[in-house]
Amino acid sequence: MLNRFRFNTDRGSTYTANDFTQLCKEKLGIRQSMGRVGSCFDNAAAEAFFSTLEWEVLSRHSLTDPDQARAIVVDWCYGFYNHSRRHSSANMMSPINYETASVQPDAA
Repeated sequence: MLNRFRFNTDRGSTYTANDFTQLCKEKLGIRQSMGRVGSCFDNAAAEAFFSTLEWEVLSRHSLTDPDQARAIVVDWCYGFYNHSRRHSSANMMSPINYETASVQPDAA
């Protein structure tokens, strides 16, 4: 089976458990990826994003089906996270405002 979907996780016991890895591979068609232990190239920004998503969205909704989950996550990502939520790594601005403020006009 070709794994269409892939996601990166840390090496926590939840993500490395045999039942979870089999579920991902055999039932859901998801390919896991994990950095090496102690690697300085770990994606801290992505892990922070998914931690925030889990805390601010997924833990606060009773999701009944994939379409509902998709709608809630997309709305949160585009409607709130990118446009309204302030980020400490972006000088306490939303990503959209940070990028807009960072754009330099082309030199003439």
